[in-house]
Amino acid sequence: MAEEVIIVQGNGVLAGDVTVSGAKNSALKLMAASLLGSGESVLRNVPLISDIGIMAEVLERLGATVVREGHSLRIDTAPVASCETPYELVTKMRASISVLGPLIGRFGRARVAMPGGCQIGARKIDMHLVGLEALGVRFEVDHGVLVAEAPDGLHGADVTLEFPSVGATENMLMAAVVAEGTTLIENAACEPEIADLAAMLNAMGAQVQGAGTPHIEVQGVSLGSMHPCDHATVGDRIEAGTFLVGGALTGGPVTVHGIDPAFLRMAIMKLEQMGAQVETGADWVRVSRTEPLRCTDIQTLPHPGFPTDLQAQFMLLAALADGTSVITENVFENRFMFAAELMRMGADITLDDHHALVRGVASLQGAPVSSTDLRAGAALVLAAIAAEGESRIHHLEHIDRGYEDYVGKLASLGADISRVSA
Repeated sequence: MAEEVIIVQGNGVLAGDVTVSGAKNSALKLMAASLLGSGESVLRNVPLISDIGIMAEVLERLGATVVREGHSLRIDTAPVASCETPYELVTKMRASISVLGPLIGRFGRARVAMPGGCQIGARKIDMHLVGLEALGVRFEVDHGVLVAEAPDGLHGADVTLEFPSVGATENMLMAAVVAEGTTLIENAACEPEIADLAAMLNAMGAQVQGAGTPHIEVQGVSLGSMHPCDHATVGDRIEAGTFLVGGALTGGPVTVHGIDPAFLRMAIMKLEQMGAQVETGADWVRVSRTEPLRCTDIQTLPHPGFPTDLQAQFMLLAALADGTSVITENVFENRFMFAAELMRMGADITLDDHHALVRGVASLQGAPVSSTDLRAGAALVLAAIAAEGESRIHHLEHIDRGYEDYVGKLASLGADISRVSA
């Protein structure tokens, strides 16, 4: 199949209204959670992205039936009889490790291939295993496959996570809802997607309190009392943040609909520090800018800190700001691969371990560049819109993993952009 590329004629124009899709990082875990309620669950506001297709395949290989109707999925997990996920699918996408918790919850055992995914860091799953071991799960690795068994059933426990890992919190949550007794998860991840997962689990019959805070309490229920449900995915805060950066980059105004502004408090604060004007409503955020971009310092941290998934987009803003910004990446060690591509376009960036020194330049020049990961790809397209001349962005498979119709949405905001076969 011929490679597709995005071609951008830099025009510095992004203005208008755009609606974000459902959150990729939520929808994938909601799909996994459907395994706990035997029967047909309906998930709404599911984005049309490639990662969803991979997770659907994972569920189908377990025996489920997955039918897409526009932005809804009908997932019938009643026929699921297997508790083993195939290597070739799991290695394509790290999020497929999230079936571990619900499979153990449903069958008391699971065989899951060790995960793959973006090249942005090791992202070890040790904390997933430590948390599940506290609930009574035993693990061994058999030729690259993680073998999990709970020989005496799942039981509640008090667990303090070493780091507020999103994936570890989610896997523990999905096992704990059917564990006997009470589970307390301390130093839990606080991301909005955790709260969304808990809302779906509660709609299925679980008893979860405190999701979205560092202290989650789960009163275990019997597997038989879990049932299918109908649930709508929250809006994608990272997609929203990406479009907001586009508005700040070009001046806007850009209004992003379908997102709770509370999900983006830190990003909004940084946009304002950099010279943008931000207005918010119940489910929308508007950004514009009339003054020069200002430098700022950013360090990525777990939510409610600055999201690592917006680091590349804000590095782009810093690259065109007056003065020098320091960006510190505390979450994923390889997230600065994006800097080398941005430097091809004329950015002045010096890397030192997990710090990036970004000296603002007057302009960027169009160039051929490659997506190194999902968020870097999205940021490179924005860079091309702001740059002088033509850019070609390669390796679009990364962008397709997390952005639905990215080219179409940017074109609707005025970008001179097209997607063609190379």
